[in-house]
Amino acid sequence: MSSPESEASAGPAASLPAVAPQLRALRRRASLTLEAAARAAGLSPAHLSRLETGQRQPSLPMLLALARIYGTTVSELIGETAAERDAIVRATDMEPTRAGGWTYWQAGSPGRGMQALRVRVPHGAQGDIVRVHPGEEWLYVLRGRLRLRLGDTAHLLVPGDSAHFDSLTPHRIAAEDPDGLELLFVHTLLQSPTATLCLGPHTGDTP
Repeated sequence: MSSPESEASAGPAASLPAVAPQLRALRRRASLTLEAAARAAGLSPAHLSRLETGQRQPSLPMLLALARIYGTTVSELIGETAAERDAIVRATDMEPTRAGGWTYWQAGSPGRGMQALRVRVPHGAQGDIVRVHPGEEWLYVLRGRLRLRLGDTAHLLVPGDSAHFDSLTPHRIAAEDPDGLELLFVHTLLQSPTATLCLGPHTGDTP
């Protein structure tokens, strides 16, 4: 099982330039020390420090973890906060963001009680990452085949299939086919700075 730190890429976060300063600002807004935030996310303080200085690039699951801990959304973490809430999200306004091998588009408005994403998952990307966190998730397969593991049970989902489950159930998401898959992904947001998300066991900082 991989730790969440193994999902982050080394080097400056070139594709997510706003993440580093936002991570630090939102952690301070939540009145969390570097050590407390790192512990809640299953990271080492040194690793979180590298994320905040742009020396490491966080994956999408890691952004989801930090967003829940800081009581915010991935949109705000990457500097995409809208001036006001809009009920309509136009396809032309959806800018792709790449993290941890995944590509995702915001499919909902920021600041809501749940977050909707359209996600493209390449074959072999993060398939060994086990996720466990509070809340609920809903997945709908648009293209390709999804290998979903819930606890000790493996499921193969094809286009048109969906899954709705308690996120405290350990789960893995992987593309079954070489062409990858595309899905709709909706998850609840816990608007509490003390909420935690565990993506795997803490094994120390990854060099």
